[in-house]
Amino acid sequence: MIKNISKYPQPTSASSAAPVRFINEEIQEIIQDLKDTIEDNSIKALSAYQIGSPYSIIVIKQDDGTFLELLNPLVVSQSGEQITEEKTAYFEDLGAKVKRSDKISIMYEDMDMKEHNLRADGEYSILLQRKIDYTFGSSFINKLDKDEKKLFESKLEFGSEAAMVGTCPTNFKRDYITKLIDYLIIAMVLLIGVSFFVSDEVPMFIYEIYLFTSIIALNIFYFLYAQYESKQYSACTNCQIGDLLGTMAILSTRALGVLVLSYFVI
Repeated sequence: MIKNISKYPQPTSASSAAPVRFINEEIQEIIQDLKDTIEDNSIKALSAYQIGSPYSIIVIKQDDGTFLELLNPLVVSQSGEQITEEKTAYFEDLGAKVKRSDKISIMYEDMDMKEHNLRADGEYSILLQRKIDYTFGSSFINKLDKDEKKLFESKLEFGSEAAMVGTCPTNFKRDYITKLIDYLIIAMVLLIGVSFFVSDEVPMFIYEIYLFTSIIALNIFYFLYAQYESKQYSACTNCQIGDLLGTMAILSTRALGVLVLSYFVI
């Protein structure tokens, strides 16, 4: 019978899978369900955990179309290392870079409860490691390093691979524009102080107007550039417009306040 594959945020059935002690009708049905579900979803392998079963069972569809049933699989040795871009049915359409062992050796039992050893490397090794993770109630998210896990959690939050890759940075290049505007406002204040020490014939207020005009122009450029910059990150949306307008209003008000002050002082 075709089963639904568990997907995030649906929890798995238990903290770890129960070992298969003997073959009965229930175990046979679970294995057939795994095969049917693999065929229906055109995937390579499934753990019983992924269809809500508490048993330590993995079924793999091999290149020749036959199925390999692994009961109670356990990694007994591993060597080498590789970084792989993984996706899983549990986190639908979302992927992450995972550090895995390149070569592994596993021990498992077949449908006659006979013990076997299996060595694998490359993609086959990755496939086995991923499915064995599920028998421990885990998934690749528990194997991510700190930065990759933070990135993947952002993907989960936005529900999009694109949102992950384009997550908004903490600092934007547009922040340099606001710093420049701050410096120009400081220059306007300094001009007021300088006006006390220069001749009245020096057009200090004209310089203030030049600076104020430059600030207004930079404010407009800041808004336009901020819109362009935000589009480079798919997670940055138009909800930022309010923040941008607020920043522009604060900077313009400061500059206008200094200009008005200079009008009465100079």
